[in-house]
Amino acid sequence: MTGHTAHPTLPPSSSSTSPESSVAIGSSDSSTSSPYDLAGLHVEEAGDSGPVLLCLHGIGSSSAAFAPQLATLSRYVRVVAWDAPGYAKSADPAGPFTLDDFADTAAALIRQRGGRAHVLGVSWGGVIAVRLAARHPELVSSLIVADSSAGSGTDPAKAEAMRARADELAEAGSRAFAERRGPRLVSEAAPEALVQRVTDTMARSLRLPGYRYATESMAATDLRIADLAAVTAPTLVLCGDQDRVTGIEASQTLTADLHSSVYVIVKDAGHLANQEQPDAFDAWVLAHLRISAGIAEAG
Repeated sequence: MTGHTAHPTLPPSSSSTSPESSVAIGSSDSSTSSPYDLAGLHVEEAGDSGPVLLCLHGIGSSSAAFAPQLATLSRYVRVVAWDAPGYAKSADPAGPFTLDDFADTAAALIRQRGGRAHVLGVSWGGVIAVRLAARHPELVSSLIVADSSAGSGTDPAKAEAMRARADELAEAGSRAFAERRGPRLVSEAAPEALVQRVTDTMARSLRLPGYRYATESMAATDLRIADLAAVTAPTLVLCGDQDRVTGIEASQTLTADLHSSVYVIVKDAGHLANQEQPDAFDAWVLAHLRISAGIAEAG
């Protein structure tokens, strides 16, 4: 099994920029450059060959969510999983951060890792992934969007509830907040060890202001307006059949406006299908990558 390393992002070997300095990214157009200093971005990485698979976690998690993929998929691809800006071991953004900012930071990370990537996003990470593919199509070879939606901006009540989460975190603290919300992220039949791991990851990962920026980015977004139709990358959409957070219907609506997509239901999985049923989940991801990236049957 391939081991993995954890470290702040480093500049590409061809650059003379030091890890402590800001990394110049994107074009001169301010709409496609990130205000975030990649030197403060923490990533987990595994694998030393093949294309890059960039993994973007959900709104209540961190790179720890992709432990199964770091262990298994790294035999075939280079797996890179971030702690989003303002989460877990990544530095806080200098100011308010929008969905475009999260997407542009992911784009900067892809450029730093070679210029193109397959992108796997879970829940909120899937929303970021779609925005990334719409804004930076030249960087995204394919998409895998898991247990995700078009954003909370599709409904005023959902948007209001999403914004209220940040105040709930502030009032309750991360541990109590995680103990309330963590168990719903997996199915009712999930083993207690997984429930505890999901809850602990949430408690360790969330803080303000990062979580407030994330909830606002979801509340302000409706990907149906323009993003989905703008995505040109082939897309695999997955959802756990027992997802109590997004639900099958909301995730399936993503495929209506995507030009090239396949929809898969993962049996016996809740909202975190990649963690609850990693073997089935990874098998679908590998099948997708074999078609879109031409990777070999054996790593």
